[in-house]
Amino acid sequence: MKNKSARAEVVGHVFLIPWLIGFFGLTVIPMITSLYFSFTHYDMLTPPRWAGLYNYTHMFRDPRFLKSLSVTFRFVLTSVPLQLAFALFVAMALKKNRRGVRFYRAVYYLPSLFGGSIAVAILWRRIFSGDGILNMILGFFGIEGMNWIASPPTALNTLIVLAIWQFGSSMVIFLASLKQIPADYYEAATIDGAGKIRQFFNITLPLLTPMVFFNIVMQIISAFQAFTPAFIVSGGTGGPLDSTLLYSLYIYIRGFGQFQMGYASAMAWMLLIIIATFTGVLFGTSKKWVFYD
Repeated sequence: MKNKSARAEVVGHVFLIPWLIGFFGLTVIPMITSLYFSFTHYDMLTPPRWAGLYNYTHMFRDPRFLKSLSVTFRFVLTSVPLQLAFALFVAMALKKNRRGVRFYRAVYYLPSLFGGSIAVAILWRRIFSGDGILNMILGFFGIEGMNWIASPPTALNTLIVLAIWQFGSSMVIFLASLKQIPADYYEAATIDGAGKIRQFFNITLPLLTPMVFFNIVMQIISAFQAFTPAFIVSGGTGGPLDSTLLYSLYIYIRGFGQFQMGYASAMAWMLLIIIATFTGVLFGTSKKWVFYD
């Protein structure tokens, strides 16, 4: 028995080896390396030169860095609440088992399967360009359109709409949670004279707060790392006038466009700090508005 147990333990460790190689080779070692590069001047062509805290202090004197922060905060703080609100609205509409409801659930979830793909970003650029599909529809009704992605006031909004459109994963989580709420709660509330709106705010929403919290955390992390839509729609420049210069795109421009990998590494670690701060605030305040009982 001892030999079988020891053999099973060895086999288990052997099966772990590929995962360990990937974990250390693709995650831990690159993270440690990038942390070192963040304290250096490194152009990927010559050996890195130690720079201390220069990259970190220089960020806050870099106008494009501050612009990327502003654009990213606007993107995150607008797209995440609207996406979750829309996801919850659709989940509420699809929670009852009606004829064909499974088909509609699959259709609404479908955009999330292509989230962040180049093909979707190219399609989005085609929709909102000057001669795009949206302007063709507006022209049919006699409304003069515009080049939505080439206008600074509207360019970022097209990316926000794309983020909202990919609400499927949050919808599925909300839908599963809605099905776990006992029907007795709503029956008792109806007997007491509570209408649909009051039932939503007094029963549905409080019982959904754990899933709301989970979705907020996950979507904020995802939104801060958004890259592909901004890269494709802006042509990799963050234009027009840096109106779509998301943080991840600026990291790419600095690292692979201008060969300032040390500065880009410092920006990446600053992004980690920003995401950790947002997540920490959410966890710290969750005791006041998340109900698990």
